[in-house]
Amino acid sequence: MKSIYFGIFAFGIILTVACSSDSEEDLMPDGAECLTENMSYTNDVLPVLERNCLSCHNVASQQGGVNLEGYEALKLWVDNGAFLGSIKWESGFSQMPQGGPQLPECDLNKIEAWIDQGALNN
Repeated sequence: MKSIYFGIFAFGIILTVACSSDSEEDLMPDGAECLTENMSYTNDVLPVLERNCLSCHNVASQQGGVNLEGYEALKLWVDNGAFLGSIKWESGFSQMPQGGPQLPECDLNKIEAWIDQGALNN
């Protein structure tokens, strides 16, 4: 019976020591989960649009008079600042997606980085 208690005690000590030095920073360094270098319209921005925007803002429906389908259509809204202002919920812009939660921070960071990197059609 003593060996069972000793085994449980030893396991508890090992588990405590093994995990005590782990921190969130050690396990997932800053930026590891959301890379924003060399952003691409096709690989990084378009998937966010497809998941969150294009069901309402496409050629066929253009809710609110906004079409984001295709690079050229999106670029018009990027260039006038309305796209980023809306998805970042900045004052003076309609909060998008309307009636839903704000886009995840990583998606916002990727889109903003793509814009800062020239909003290229790549």
